[in-house]
Amino acid sequence: MTRTDLLGLFAYDAWANREALASVRPAAVSAPKAVKLMAHVAATAELWLSRIRSEPAPLPVWPDLSLDESEPVLARGAARWSAYLEAAGDAELARAIAYTNSKGDAYRNLVSDIAMHVVFHAHYHRGQIAALVRAAGHTPAYTDFIHAVRTHATGTQEVRQ
Repeated sequence: MTRTDLLGLFAYDAWANREALASVRPAAVSAPKAVKLMAHVAATAELWLSRIRSEPAPLPVWPDLSLDESEPVLARGAARWSAYLEAAGDAELARAIAYTNSKGDAYRNLVSDIAMHVVFHAHYHRGQIAALVRAAGHTPAYTDFIHAVRTHATGTQEVRQ
């Protein structure tokens, strides 16, 4: 996975998180778990970058944030990841970092694998959020990657023949 690939995936992730957050707003009262999951997605993006940088976690893994509080955390995390990846070279992406997870277990992983995890983790929870929003009688965000590409939401270009 190249830096350019990761930048594209993080652009998609930022867009999809904004779309998901907007879809939760009308369902927030009837789908409080969706609000909690948005806060978790926001916090964990920041957490993983903090682990890479050997910094203290800015928020708990499961913070108690409203949608209005989650929105700037999502934006800050997206901006920080984008800036980090813009500056990262191949050696940085291949660097193994040691960290302790929220359960106290110690691990070592490559920066590139952690970056991929952040994107996949958010994707997984956006699926849960969509199900909760739909169950609450509202329309979930359409955050499929190919939709983002087709609509140029991530700055990528659709391939035409």
